[in-house]
Amino acid sequence: MKPIGAFGASAYQIQSLQLFRGADSLRIAPLLQDCPIVQVEQGEVVTDPQRARLYIVLRGALSVAADTSTGMSDGTTISKILPGESVGEQAVLDDEANQASITALEQSELLVIESELAWQLIDAANGVARNLLRLLSFRIRAANAQLRRRQKLGEFYRQLSMVDGLTGLYNRAWLNDFLPQLVASAQATGQPLSLIMLDIDHFKKFNDSHGHLQGDQALRTAAQVLTGALRPTDFAVRYGGEEMMVVLPDTNVQVAEAVAVRLCQRMRDAIVFSDMRQPLPHITSSFGVAALAPSQDETSLIAAADAALYRAKESGRNCVEVSR
Repeated sequence: MKPIGAFGASAYQIQSLQLFRGADSLRIAPLLQDCPIVQVEQGEVVTDPQRARLYIVLRGALSVAADTSTGMSDGTTISKILPGESVGEQAVLDDEANQASITALEQSELLVIESELAWQLIDAANGVARNLLRLLSFRIRAANAQLRRRQKLGEFYRQLSMVDGLTGLYNRAWLNDFLPQLVASAQATGQPLSLIMLDIDHFKKFNDSHGHLQGDQALRTAAQVLTGALRPTDFAVRYGGEEMMVVLPDTNVQVAEAVAVRLCQRMRDAIVFSDMRQPLPHITSSFGVAALAPSQDETSLIAAADAALYRAKESGRNCVEVSR
């Protein structure tokens, strides 16, 4: 920063500066008389890491990036400070060096107000305190709005990470997070909870015969059968490979078995290929059903459904078996 003069000798007007707008100029002018004006070049860092200062842009523009003291700065510009606007108010109020990264976007002229003088200006004119409160209120609202946007974006990506890209079903990460919660809730309330595990029959042979693209289409078709037959309160999950799972809250084993039988039939009726002249246009699946028992956890519930699924495969596939 290069000093180029004092505010009292410049052509800049006090009332053009937001912090002093509407305040008593007669009280403020003597205090600002000897305040230095500095020139900064484009890209130059303005912050003094050792001192609390207030900077008012007289000409040019500054960018203010995230507060590095939080360890959360990502280097993105949070705000652009234009002529008449100021930065560093929080540092002055806290009497700590400004931790924000302040950089000149172009060659600029800044009025530099030391922390002690800033307090004198606040004491000298009520209008300065009023403007400062208004400015800080605006900054807080802007920061809260940005935080809400980041939280929504973070939640969006978190949800996206829990959905299988091929089928659109929930994935294993979702199951690991939410099944324990569903089990704990069912155990605490005494409500039933059932699980259906299914496996597309002879899927490797299907892939070998028709290719992986058609195999992917078969998986999507199976997923559509599940999502089209379930209640809004049920959950369909791609457990891994050609194995899928249906979580049925507030559902006993008899109802879960009926759901599995219906899904088994719909899977047989589902058309994988749009061209019906191709051989084996349909797929079948084997189903294992289990209901949550008292004191059972999610791991043993999955194991029970998996054991029932194994029995369905041993029984010739394309059928439903229930864990008793």
